[in-house]
Amino acid sequence: MRKVAIVSIGYVGFTSSDSTLSFQEEMFEAAVKAYSQVGLNPRSDIDSFVSASEDYWEGYSIFDEFIPDQLGGVLKPVCTVAQDGVNAVINAAMQIMAGIADVAVAEAHSKASNLLSRDHIVAFALDPVFNRPLLKREDGRVLNPVLIAGLEMNHYMQDADVTLEQIAQVVVKNRRNALKTSYAAYPADLTVEQVLESEDIAYPLKKLMIAQPADGAIVAVLAAEEEARKLTDSPVWIKGMGWCSGTPIIEERDLTLPLAVRKAADMAYKMAEIEAPRRQLDLVLVDDQYAYKELQHIEAMKLASLGEAAEMLEQGDLSLSGELPVNPEGGQLGVGHLLEASGLQKVLEAYLQLTGQAARRQIEGAETALVQAWRGIPTETTSVLILSRS
Repeated sequence: MRKVAIVSIGYVGFTSSDSTLSFQEEMFEAAVKAYSQVGLNPRSDIDSFVSASEDYWEGYSIFDEFIPDQLGGVLKPVCTVAQDGVNAVINAAMQIMAGIADVAVAEAHSKASNLLSRDHIVAFALDPVFNRPLLKREDGRVLNPVLIAGLEMNHYMQDADVTLEQIAQVVVKNRRNALKTSYAAYPADLTVEQVLESEDIAYPLKKLMIAQPADGAIVAVLAAEEEARKLTDSPVWIKGMGWCSGTPIIEERDLTLPLAVRKAADMAYKMAEIEAPRRQLDLVLVDDQYAYKELQHIEAMKLASLGEAAEMLEQGDLSLSGELPVNPEGGQLGVGHLLEASGLQKVLEAYLQLTGQAARRQIEGAETALVQAWRGIPTETTSVLILSRS
């Protein structure tokens, strides 16, 4: 099987709201940055383009039509996956492994500031028979679908014996990490008390425990081994890939351990020949769209036993200088929730860490990183990458 590496990444953002650039301009600027790093002409040097976008977020039907122009992919093979940006990387990598392409591009973006009714869009994605009607009130308004996260968080806290204070510490850690990240939209020096005193959204979930939306775009260039070594002296190799979609029926899910995350991680570990992930990984970037999810995802991927992630957090093991640094750039809580680009932002951070470009948050000696993405409510869809310098 052909080896595949990420050879460059360009990005624009990330900000809570960018009124100066359209999504087309963000995509174009990110693409120009990525191509210029390795001297590529998209019209002659790139074989395939993959974009992660969801029509509901974009506000357009068949959003694929908006992809080629900005990326330089006119009259080239272009496909869109209605999944997170990590899946765009996986799709591009599989094309290279299969010999369909030698050089491919993965793109994802967010124009979250354009959304006027995000909660209604999420609610519309719920099961139309059993779940969606539960959110409708007599006055026609829609209850916040985040209540599903509140229910899951409450269930997880009871089963894992995790306290609200410990989950608040996730927010404190990640927002402080974001202070060292130039591209983060929401850096802050918070205290546990401030998190706990923030507005109640869906018991026991507090406002500051929820990642806020951000705008931006990311373009990654992938290449087969021979091309990768020609293009850069510091390729980041894709060693493992995994993905899984669990049941769409919320009532059937394990609210303590997301099984889709466990299966996706196992798939990636097997491909990367990782048998002791906690010992073999140097840093981990996991989805923390809701603060409790960071702990839950760590445990689902066998990096800690049930309830142990919160203890590791308290002991400093998940900090920048800890045994297993988690979300060193601030995660989504610190950087912002970038819709389908959220996972690709984590790939960006892993790339910067593994190539020694992470500045003040650089993890010394980082060789291998794990990236995990989750599409958010109401899905149980996740993907995992293992990336390495060697």
